[in-house]
Amino acid sequence: MTTTPIKMGFAVGLLGLSLASCSITKPYEQPALTTNGLYRGIHTTDSTTIASIPWRQMFPDTVLQRLIELGLANNLDLKIAVARMQAAEANVQQSKLAFYPTLSTNAGFTLSKSSSAQLRALNIRSAESGSSTVSTTAIPTIKQYSLTASTSWEADVWGKLRSTKRAYIAAYLQSDAYRRAVQTQLIANIASDYYTLLAYDKQLTITRETVENRKAEVETMKALKEGAIVTGADVVQSEANRYAAEVTLPDIQQNIRQTENTLSVLLAIPPDSIPRTRLDNQSSTASLQTGVPAQLLSNRPDVQEAEYGFRNTFELTNVAQTYFYPALTITGTGGFATANTLTGFFAGTFYGSLISGLTQPIVNQGINRQRLTRARAAQAEAFYTYQATLLTAGQEVSNALYAYQMAVDKANARQQQLAALAKAVDYTKELLKYTANTNFTDVLTSEQNLLSAQLNSVNDRLQQLQATVTLYRALGGGWQ
Repeated sequence: MTTTPIKMGFAVGLLGLSLASCSITKPYEQPALTTNGLYRGIHTTDSTTIASIPWRQMFPDTVLQRLIELGLANNLDLKIAVARMQAAEANVQQSKLAFYPTLSTNAGFTLSKSSSAQLRALNIRSAESGSSTVSTTAIPTIKQYSLTASTSWEADVWGKLRSTKRAYIAAYLQSDAYRRAVQTQLIANIASDYYTLLAYDKQLTITRETVENRKAEVETMKALKEGAIVTGADVVQSEANRYAAEVTLPDIQQNIRQTENTLSVLLAIPPDSIPRTRLDNQSSTASLQTGVPAQLLSNRPDVQEAEYGFRNTFELTNVAQTYFYPALTITGTGGFATANTLTGFFAGTFYGSLISGLTQPIVNQGINRQRLTRARAAQAEAFYTYQATLLTAGQEVSNALYAYQMAVDKANARQQQLAALAKAVDYTKELLKYTANTNFTDVLTSEQNLLSAQLNSVNDRLQQLQATVTLYRALGGGWQ
């Protein structure tokens, strides 16, 4: 009957301490960051965004899809990110175990024997007190056998363990967001390099066709010279014109080889040729919908990663705050012990103790203040990083949209330029045959301009495709 009030008082005390801990550790709230104006020149309330499109649908080229699949399976950066997740998950499990008491056991054997000098001193003290003496001629040997267990448990009075667990959970979610950020960047890099390869292939084809045309042109110029229509200088110029195109082939081939090697690294395979289709087979997304800027908070993995980093430091600040308050610890020890014999080891040889107490830091208050200062500084740094990441995300979206639009505008103007230059080449070649007012320099200039425009038109198409890829990644696409 007397133990009931004690138990109730203990329970009420723990409840009171738990309620007090609520004022020490603060609950986390997502920072209110403004997203207004993140997309420069874009004001929309439509939440439809290409970020929600699965990457297979975004990139319908089946060859590209197989390359992305290979990259997701083999890429080493992605495997490193997964390993980080596994380590973070282990920390979460460890933080959960901190709520349970520790338990350790020990089996011991002690052999002790006193010296004769110790016994003589003991006999002198015994004689002075009137007690019996111990013979120094037969010094006893004492054997002690013990089997003990000890346990310790810290009550989470101020929320230190709970905040620690939440901090580790935030770190785990941060590592998961990092993995998704690596995945979105990997898909974008594979697609971008793949399109670059297709563009180089297209430029190589155009240049080779140009070389063949100029070889035929040299033969035509030689025939015209035989007819006294052009001079030997014109023939030599036509040959130089042919070599001017031919000399660019090694550079294009080198670019192809280097891009293939870059892709091989992304795919985690030895440098090798990369299977691919043609640039003309690629199609662009009909509508590049961005959604609203606020969706970056839920779609962009790196923005989420930055927020989880802030949440981790927020909880660690809570942990640092709890060090200023006493820790309630309960320890217990118990076991069996006998001397000189193992007979009846478990009969009447049990002993034990249970101790509880509050430990209040006093001397190390300076250390606790510095710990809290460091935690608050880390929290402020994480908050600013979160802000900067969100601003960078908005910048990338704006840049990608503008790059795409400029590529479309250039492509439209380029088609008109190509048509005009093709006519200029045809006209100058015809005039060269029938009038002395035209020389081969006019033909040379028009052909060089046409080749340059053809190669630039390939770059315009590449810019469109790469801007689409960049926008898809900038909006957070590729991990859903």
